[in-house]
Amino acid sequence: MANEKLVVKGARQHNLKNVDLEIPRNKLVVFTGPSGSGKSSLAFDTIYAEGQRRYTESMSAYARQFLERTEKPDVDFITGLSPAISIQQQTQTRTPRSTVATSTEIFDYLRLLFARIGKTISPVSGNEVKKDTPNAVAKFIVENYEGRFVLGFELPDFGKKASMKQLVEMLKSRGFFRLMIGKDLVDLNTETPKTIENAIVVVDRLAVKKEDELFLTRFADSLETAFKEGQGKCVVQMIDGDTLHFSNAFELDGISFQEPNPQLFSFNSPIGACPTCQGFGKASGVDVNLVIPNPNLSIRQGALAPFNTEAWREWHKSLIVSC
Repeated sequence: MANEKLVVKGARQHNLKNVDLEIPRNKLVVFTGPSGSGKSSLAFDTIYAEGQRRYTESMSAYARQFLERTEKPDVDFITGLSPAISIQQQTQTRTPRSTVATSTEIFDYLRLLFARIGKTISPVSGNEVKKDTPNAVAKFIVENYEGRFVLGFELPDFGKKASMKQLVEMLKSRGFFRLMIGKDLVDLNTETPKTIENAIVVVDRLAVKKEDELFLTRFADSLETAFKEGQGKCVVQMIDGDTLHFSNAFELDGISFQEPNPQLFSFNSPIGACPTCQGFGKASGVDVNLVIPNPNLSIRQGALAPFNTEAWREWHKSLIVSC
């Protein structure tokens, strides 16, 4: 940030007497002193109060009416002030899952932030995992290709199992009258295809027209239909060019990834909790080296350390008898 220090000039809130001070950034700063010396007046009633007031004033008039009005503290000016969080001293119910983030109630905001700005990277190729959307596909085609192309989707599984006659009737009943087989375009109104291997159901035939609103609108609508009918997948076949496959599934390099969401960043959720410690930060287990500190000893000689204690010594005798 531009300001490297938080500067307070002329703080007179409560029992403060024109206090001037500079607080360095990115440091742990502690205010100490006897009761009544003005520690809380400076930290809570001056610095934090001014930060809250500025934050509130940055909102719209509609939003401010639902917030508690904060009076300006008695101070000449404060510069270098960041958004502030105040943690009052109070008795809290703590659990093994409690952290600084949960105690300050900032944990929910952090989870939401990570879910929105987080990027998933494939460990295979190192590329970012993204879902193909109609807008993204349209932008990619317009920016990278020219000429005519065919937009469609691959035959669904139930279509591949149907007879040729059933397939043709099914497609025509759903409004699709053309198939792209290889480089050949088959009109179902006039002919019946001999094979459906590698066939693409044609949704639309278009030509790339950059900065043409009518083309972009039609292209986007056709992409919506292709994704829907193709069960989340669509195909763009450039005439005398590439065949491009798109999918709105969150996958890459043959791997399906978990989409970022707030639960993924929560140790209190089965989705985000560590599978080893279940979100507690500690894993229960048995350390063989602690149970048997000297493997050269026999059981009779006391190789099992827990049985050498006063509480378990009687059980040690039963163990030896049973052996």
